[in-house]
Amino acid sequence: MDAFTAGLLQRIRATESDLTRARNEGDDFLVEVEQGELDDLRRLAAEHGVEVGAPSL
Repeated sequence: MDAFTAGLLQRIRATESDLTRARNEGDDFLVEVEQGELDDLRRLAAEHGVEVGAPSL
């Protein structure tokens, strides 16, 4: 696995974790921010052929 793929997958995992935490805390604004970031990261992964797997949320 190259550095780009590893870094992207790490950012996706971290963002999923942050999104879960925001949902659990009831922070609607942060949920929107994290969901937008996650959508962007998944789109970037798809554009570069990086397999992400099923969302863990």
